[in-house]
Amino acid sequence: MGESEESLGAGSNLKSAAVLEQAKKHLASDAAQDLKKKIGLVYQLNISPKKIGINEEVFVVDLKNGKVTKGPYEGKPDATFSFVDNDFLAVVTGKMNPQIAFMRGKMKIKGSMSAAQKFTPDIFPKPSKL
Repeated sequence: MGESEESLGAGSNLKSAAVLEQAKKHLASDAAQDLKKKIGLVYQLNISPKKIGINEEVFVVDLKNGKVTKGPYEGKPDATFSFVDNDFLAVVTGKMNPQIAFMRGKMKIKGSMSAAQKFTPDIFPKPSKL
């Protein structure tokens, strides 16, 4: 069976869900082919409304297959990030440097640090407007 085409934002209270929906469309396009070749890793994002680890929603950015899905990754992602909604938005829009976010505890990382360093705002399409 094909995957459901339900919006990632369905039932979500996170502003991040809209950005991830744009990323899903972006990764399905031809523009994303070089991202898959260049990065080819799988990232799991645990995004919480207010406090890391509380009521988090889980998304997977799969740069091996060029997909963004909701729900935990089946298997072991290359790196898992935990964010609060606003901090995730700040990082993916380039308003907050990922290294600074990590050092300030605004982002937690599990898994490969070298894989984590390849997770940059360049993965995401430039937002038309949020």
